[in-house]
Amino acid sequence: MRVAIYARVSTEEQESSNQLKALTEWAKVRGLEVAKVYQESASAWRDGHQKELAHLLHDATFRRFDIVLVWALDRLSREGSLKILLLIKRLGNYGIRVWSKQEPWTEMPSEFVDILYALTGWVAHMESKRLSERTKAGLERAKSGGKLAIRGKDKKQRKKRAVKTSLGL
Repeated sequence: MRVAIYARVSTEEQESSNQLKALTEWAKVRGLEVAKVYQESASAWRDGHQKELAHLLHDATFRRFDIVLVWALDRLSREGSLKILLLIKRLGNYGIRVWSKQEPWTEMPSEFVDILYALTGWVAHMESKRLSERTKAGLERAKSGGKLAIRGKDKKQRKKRAVKTSLGL
């Protein structure tokens, strides 16, 4: 059987090498042929950010693989259970299954699998929502305490400006 590996991290500072290594070994142990690897650094929160997922879905229409291997289902989307179910169903319409290393039940042929997909998608959505709420609360707390709250991207821009300023640029 031919498999596609889909590995995603949320930011460019993160690396997907751990996912790729584990998924490649997983395929090898099962005697599966890796047809293609789709790898990206993009948010799974909003549509349009995952260009490699779009390529994977396009290739699925041509049945270039039989199974998609992912580290965890939340690598597909953080938008909730409906989004994950729609992706799984879309791939299923092409005769392609999705197996998750972290959710071994995805390999089982069963009507209960749809319920577990929905539950896993909901958990991923809630986890992402809680993380966002904690970040916003922390920024508000820092702001009300008179501290300058700087987000990650802003820090990088400030560091670049500081370097340019120190170099007289």
